[in-house]
Amino acid sequence: MKKTLKRILYIIFAVALISISVNIFLGPHKIAAGGITGLAIILEELLSVQRSVVILVANGAVLILALIFLGREIFLNTVIGALLLPIFIGIVPQVTLVQDTMLSMVVGSVIFGIAVSILYRNNASSGGTAVPPLILKKYFNLSTSVGLFITDGIVVLLSLLVYSVDNFFFAITSIFITSATMNYIENGINKKKMVYIISERTDQICKEILHTIGRGATIVPVIGAYRQNQMHMIMVTLEIKDYRKLLEIVNSYDEKAFMVTDTVSDVHGEGFTYESGSV
Repeated sequence: MKKTLKRILYIIFAVALISISVNIFLGPHKIAAGGITGLAIILEELLSVQRSVVILVANGAVLILALIFLGREIFLNTVIGALLLPIFIGIVPQVTLVQDTMLSMVVGSVIFGIAVSILYRNNASSGGTAVPPLILKKYFNLSTSVGLFITDGIVVLLSLLVYSVDNFFFAITSIFITSATMNYIENGINKKKMVYIISERTDQICKEILHTIGRGATIVPVIGAYRQNQMHMIMVTLEIKDYRKLLEIVNSYDEKAFMVTDTVSDVHGEGFTYESGSV
């Protein structure tokens, strides 16, 4: 129950961010940066139909697709976002907070990317063109950021029917920024260091890693190719902030230790995605 409530709050927060992005940063400058919100901006200009009405109708069709292709759980989460979005779009005032079009586009795109990433992390969406990327990811293993770029690109092309070429390129740039923001959140925030250490003082280094950093390590038997001598290699994964401390530990015991370090974007398991003893 607590987990479900937390997820709903995240969805509400993300939908509110999308509404702020559209009504305060993108919409006032006629930047139809893809999505059902971009389509709503176009149709509002072309047919004088309110954005909230366009979004409500389009999301009805999207809910059907979500139920068919993504299952009941995502459908229920999409229902929340799909119903809340037209409400928030109607509530959030359509004001020009930033006069400079470029700056407003950048800020709005980053906010939009953060919001959609929050929705995707909670297996939800605000409806609209946020659902097709989830379908593409499930059936074709296509990144959600790439899928969103494709679907939004179609909407942006339609903006040429209503707005100037300048607005068209602003919209394209907005999609790139949104996609980059999502990609960074998906793959960049959770980066860790994977370190391989070969030393004659393996035991002491391992004990110090456990005691000082509080991170587990794996000892792997290896054989040197040149001398064919048997050695032990330490493999440890740790937070980036702890990497400098690891260097100090290794150097304090063996300045000649051989180390190879790599940056990894996703780590699952005890101590990272869950704590010891938890489910």
